[in-house]
Amino acid sequence: MHIAILTFEGYNELDSLIALGVLNRIKTDDWRVTIATPSPKVTSMNGVVIEQMSTLEEACAADAVIVGSGIATREVVEDPDIMNTLRRLDPSRQLIAAQCSGALVLARLGLLSDVPACTDLTTKPWVVAAGVEVLNQPFYAKDNLATAGGCLASPYLAAWIIARLQGQEAAESALHYVAPVGEKEEYVGRAWRNISPYLPAPAPALL
Repeated sequence: MHIAILTFEGYNELDSLIALGVLNRIKTDDWRVTIATPSPKVTSMNGVVIEQMSTLEEACAADAVIVGSGIATREVVEDPDIMNTLRRLDPSRQLIAAQCSGALVLARLGLLSDVPACTDLTTKPWVVAAGVEVLNQPFYAKDNLATAGGCLASPYLAAWIIARLQGQEAAESALHYVAPVGEKEEYVGRAWRNISPYLPAPAPALL
């Protein structure tokens, strides 16, 4: 399984790197999480430089994708090279998630035409202007599309992907590991209340 976190110039560290850390709680040989960038290096909104682990083209072939956010997302959606590449994203064969202003990328790609979204308060008017209903909640998913609003909602996206690909127990274990000491059960319970309504119903047991 390859999970790619799209990370652009001006990225928000809390969005890309927290998701990276939570997703990497899965320790199996076939589980790979990468930072996918449009260039060999990108610099965060606070000056943190990271190197490319995978390309946008590779991300478009990944099993799951998180579109990270940052201060330059409006420039990203106006970049024809980036957007033409990302048009290969396909929720019929991939899990696709967006964090905060990443929802604007999905909106401009036409992937949220009939799906409401969560995003941060700064990005909300831009997503609304793109014709997407914005919800006042931290997480929402429909089928293979998910969005989260607020930097600290990024573990919800990571846990949703883990739950879809590895199951509920693995997702809860990953959240439990990163949760604050003394608040672990409360944190996991709150996260699961936000995530679980949007997971596929378990298959009925065979008689």
